[in-house]
Amino acid sequence: MLAAGLAAVTSLAAASDFSEPWKRQDRALVIDAYEYNPIDWNALASDKRVVGFINKASDGMPPPYSCSGTETEQRLCKALWKRHAVTRELFQTRKVVAKALGLEWGAYHLARPGNPVEQADNFVDFVEPGPDDLLALDIEDNDPEKWMSLEDAEEFVRQVHRRVGRFPILYTNEVTASHIAANRYRYRLLSRLPLWYARYKPEVGASFPKGHWSSYALWQFAAQANCGRLSCPYRAAGTPSDIDINVAPMDAAELRGQWPFGALIDVPVDYLASVPVPLSREAGLRGERITYAAVAAPPTLDELGAALKARWVALRNAFRRPPLLVAKQMRGIADYVAAARQRKQAVLVSQGTPPVNVDLIATGSIKPAKAATTPADR
Repeated sequence: MLAAGLAAVTSLAAASDFSEPWKRQDRALVIDAYEYNPIDWNALASDKRVVGFINKASDGMPPPYSCSGTETEQRLCKALWKRHAVTRELFQTRKVVAKALGLEWGAYHLARPGNPVEQADNFVDFVEPGPDDLLALDIEDNDPEKWMSLEDAEEFVRQVHRRVGRFPILYTNEVTASHIAANRYRYRLLSRLPLWYARYKPEVGASFPKGHWSSYALWQFAAQANCGRLSCPYRAAGTPSDIDINVAPMDAAELRGQWPFGALIDVPVDYLASVPVPLSREAGLRGERITYAAVAAPPTLDELGAALKARWVALRNAFRRPPLLVAKQMRGIADYVAAARQRKQAVLVSQGTPPVNVDLIATGSIKPAKAATTPADR
């Protein structure tokens, strides 16, 4: 009865993480912002439930290294470079301030159409991530015309892993997350990234893809879509009304322990290994990109040892002589006559014919009758 009660309480607590978990004081919060969100850092630090701060970093492809073309094109190019430089300076300043206030730090890349490997390099170069900095890939929607395609996102994730040795988490909405979960064998990396779930509803138990992800790493529950001057699910001190606020399904200590995530969820090791597929010069001139094929991971030392031991045992047994079946050697005519009599007696007993000059009781072929023990028996 006690075990059943504890199980019910545990189940209820887990269910509450899909229904307004931000109302629970033991659930940690994380702010995410972009360069145009003003932040009052002293006021924000007063909210002890806020554990981390994730800032927008790179946006799509890096700006061109040199500006050319018409006067208008050159002015636009220079404006992009200026914005890139100012944004990066603000990013680094916020990083220093947030960490000084004891907040966990993270960065996200806004994924757009374009070469995913170059975008990943742009992201890593922009962020210059430390070992404790969270990395995130922001896929706003499953629309390749406006945002990075899911196929390109797989390559982006691989390239980030090659550069920094860990994986980003995946930010996306309910529709895209459900599509990835339903096609997890097609999106073998995206479907294994910790999920940063964007859904502006008070309850998501019915829509969350639980059949694949057991839970979310972060849930973005408040943004400009459902927050205004008059009402908002949660208001963080020192932030504007349109700031994005996220909740974690754990308390502050647990979130700090899992930050910055960076690992895949329940993934076979061969998902990580890949080799570039050779690309011909003609294909490269046509603009085709290098693709990567998954390969099996090398065996561990224990696996190698077990395989070598099994092969050695098989080889050793192959060269061993089989045991010889040696018949009993008869020493003379007497042994031969005795063996012949035993065979004859066995045949007669099996046929029910008493053998001649043989005491069947003495030889044990017939059991002696029990002696009478009562007057009635006599």
